[in-house]
Amino acid sequence: MYLNGICFITDRTCCVLPLHEMVRLVLEAGVTFVQYREKDRTRREIYEEAVRLRELTRLFNAVLIINDHADIALAVEADGVHLGQDDLPLREARKIMGDRIIGISTHSLDQAKDAEAGGADYIGFGPVFHTTTKDAGAPKGVDIIRVIKQNVNIPVVAIGGIGPENLSSVLNSGADAVAVATAVCRGDISQNAKELVRIIQMHQ
Repeated sequence: MYLNGICFITDRTCCVLPLHEMVRLVLEAGVTFVQYREKDRTRREIYEEAVRLRELTRLFNAVLIINDHADIALAVEADGVHLGQDDLPLREARKIMGDRIIGISTHSLDQAKDAEAGGADYIGFGPVFHTTTKDAGAPKGVDIIRVIKQNVNIPVVAIGGIGPENLSSVLNSGADAVAVATAVCRGDISQNAKELVRIIQMHQ
């Protein structure tokens, strides 16, 4: 299973370390799924950083997903792309990505069903809890994850306000994996990531 419990989403806003160093620490801690999310760089800069991250993730045999940009994901030979509801339509992204991974952000049961019907490989669902990382709407809670799992057959990655204090409740609700940013970046990145990996391993 390529998700392997934790998807680390890169976040410069809560970490002073260079992106490459931040990701290396996370990979060394045992995380094997990285989503490169960058909203404030040019497409050229995103491409150049993605090239470096592809080299780094290959060293750790880790999966690299590029946020938003299917063409850049393909250009750097990333494993896939993650798209939001307002990004390139799934069917068009599939033409570009071929059989590479496509994940879709969803915020309701209907969106989750549509993503599966459209051929998504996994869905991100949330926000589960309150999050300051991005404005993604009101928290959905863990109960709806159970509903989502009963209605879709592709992996569900829970996202939004997830940390060591509530990770177990999310996993117990049936989520296949969790996506985290602040819970890793704020403070000691290495220790934060190791603690999340430890909790994940307890549930496997």
